[in-house]
Amino acid sequence: MSDKKIRVMVVDDAALVRLFYRDTLEKAGFIVDEALNGLEALEKVLSEAPDLLIVDVNMPQMDGITFVKTLRRQERPVAGIPVLITSTEAAPQDFAAAREAGANFYLVKPIDPDRLLAFAAMMCGVAA
Repeated sequence: MSDKKIRVMVVDDAALVRLFYRDTLEKAGFIVDEALNGLEALEKVLSEAPDLLIVDVNMPQMDGITFVKTLRRQERPVAGIPVLITSTEAAPQDFAAAREAGANFYLVKPIDPDRLLAFAAMMCGVAA
């Protein structure tokens, strides 16, 4: 990865998922922040925008789709933060909902660590 430290926010209500993503991303040199749901993520993003958001769909208080829709209505540069949606849901309507909300990519859980890193690097414009 480049010398520039890339900041990634993981938004997921599952502690084990956040831990897995954090461990994988930090070992590759990313700086990782976490949020438990879309509402907490929105507050954090508006105070200090990350370079990438990795967002679960099913969360309490504000789900991932609502979060992405809300994010895309914000001012630039916040509205343009790349979003990788992750979910166990894999039906065509799930992919469509994420795309319509403004997500850049959608990966179905469980996600292989190498695949996660490849997408994170690609979406941030750095070599994995």
